[in-house]
Amino acid sequence: MGNRRLLFLLGVLAVNYLLFQSILVPYGSGNAPWSSVPQKYDKVRFPSLHSTPNYFTVWSPPMGSVSGFSNSSAFIATVEKMPNPIVQFEVGNDRNDARSLSEKKDVGRKGDRLDLESVGSQNFNAILAKGSNVNFSGKQFSKTEGGAWLVNDNNMDSREYGGVRVHISHSSTSSTNVTSLGNFAQKVVFSASNNSTVMITPRRKMRCMMPPKTRTLIQEMNHILVRRRASARATRPRWSSKRDLEILAARLEIEHAPIVTQDKQLYAPLFRNLSMFKRSYELMERTLKVYIYKDGDKPIFHQPILKGLYASEGWFMKLMEENKYFVVKDPSKAHLFYLPFSARMLEHSLYVRNSHNRTNLRQFLKDYTDKISTKYPHFNRTGGADHFLVACHDWAPYETRHHMEYCIKALCNADVTQGFKIGRDVSLPEAYVRSVRDPQRDLGGKPPQQRPILAFYAGNMHGYLRPILLKHWKDKDPDMKIYGPMPHGIANKMNYIHHMKNSKYCICPKGYEVNSPRVVEAIFYECVPVIISDNFVPPFFEVLNWDAFSIILAEKDIPNLKHILVSVSQEKYLKLQLGVRKAQKHFFWHVKPLKYDLFHMTLHSIWYNRVFQIKL
Repeated sequence: MGNRRLLFLLGVLAVNYLLFQSILVPYGSGNAPWSSVPQKYDKVRFPSLHSTPNYFTVWSPPMGSVSGFSNSSAFIATVEKMPNPIVQFEVGNDRNDARSLSEKKDVGRKGDRLDLESVGSQNFNAILAKGSNVNFSGKQFSKTEGGAWLVNDNNMDSREYGGVRVHISHSSTSSTNVTSLGNFAQKVVFSASNNSTVMITPRRKMRCMMPPKTRTLIQEMNHILVRRRASARATRPRWSSKRDLEILAARLEIEHAPIVTQDKQLYAPLFRNLSMFKRSYELMERTLKVYIYKDGDKPIFHQPILKGLYASEGWFMKLMEENKYFVVKDPSKAHLFYLPFSARMLEHSLYVRNSHNRTNLRQFLKDYTDKISTKYPHFNRTGGADHFLVACHDWAPYETRHHMEYCIKALCNADVTQGFKIGRDVSLPEAYVRSVRDPQRDLGGKPPQQRPILAFYAGNMHGYLRPILLKHWKDKDPDMKIYGPMPHGIANKMNYIHHMKNSKYCICPKGYEVNSPRVVEAIFYECVPVIISDNFVPPFFEVLNWDAFSIILAEKDIPNLKHILVSVSQEKYLKLQLGVRKAQKHFFWHVKPLKYDLFHMTLHSIWYNRVFQIKL
């Protein structure tokens, strides 16, 4: 009886085994009996994937007709060493469409072969597990010239090898060798039959590494501001509010402000209209009330970062939540509503490193917006037009798109090509804070007559523009101290500060994004900033006159940089340098806020833009 039961179980296992063999991708020491895959292949080898990546992915979108193409392999992977290689098929053209993935197929023994069949418009991923050693083969491989080449890299991510798009994901630091036939032009073609082709395309460049398709220069930005002041663009509220009437009354007073030509605390040339700014600031102090949402958990909400590159959003959050003068507990008394999240902590908490996928960050903020709009009536009343956020991380424009579209956004990345709205949004200064206890440490610089260096720049080669700057000016002229990245260390940091304190002009080119902390650094060290970043809206653009304390150039002017700077008269330079010193007070963070400092200037610009955007 026991032997019969054992034979019955073995029979069931055998039947299941054969059924799975017929369903899964064929594999074995040779071809399955029902497969017509040829036995000989021209090979492209990726040997030596035996370090610590979790998996290896080749993305291949088939191109052209595949009629009459069945029971033969477009792509073959021979597994020489494994544990557990995995194959996933992906249908359609969207690699991120998880719904299109079928179940995973596992191959269990050394020497097994995976035959990947391309049918119709499918794309496939060959995903091979950690420890695999694999050859990829094509039935017919397009003729290439040149020998094999070798790439050794650590922490490898999405890259191109000979034009082949390859993705390697890691669990820890690794050293992976990838060998491929070299000298591919821009694509590698695998022919499965005379009427079907599989093509692997090279990876597209990232947006931040390419010049923008459109350019908005400072003169056009001024015209846009004037046009938008003349016609408010905010969403009409769904019902009226007493606070709206108070803001409208403030607008009338600002537009008819008494003429002011001089002020003991304000330097008139710095402002577009000193009279309007002064009156608006007074009305802000007298009228403005802000409600801060308590919803949201740390560390993304209510936990400010006060040091480093993104410190501006943290300092504003800290000082706003501690404020007892502007903040109210009753939302019915508020003119503005603050969304107190940190874009830096959002990235730190939720972004999966090297995934190149930020959709979960945007979805997180969308869920938060949905929550407060359901829980409270205020967001829905105006569509968010009386709500504001303050964010300094580069990704904030993307993360707040659509669901916070009508909010007032105070952003360091003030890029008009990324949705920044002049006249509604606020350009936030990117202030690199090195000391929380003393944010103004190392402030100041040499007098104008004791600055021997004409122009200075040193920094990483981020983006497409900085290499162009170095190409034209590095080691080309003794008056132009243009360098690449300085070595790390306190001594080199002090050398960097020393150069800024001894330079007439500090070059502030864009990096990956349009903004740069060098603008505020130059003001700190009393060096006239030379801003080279098309589409960048300078901080507090709605109230400050940047022509009074900076030079703003188009990116195309880099070859003529020295000629432009030496053509500035000494008289004009002295006025610019004086403007920088007078502007300093507006770019400082203080542990206890002071009148007209960076906290109050940020809050004022948010208030000012709301005043001129309001509709009844």
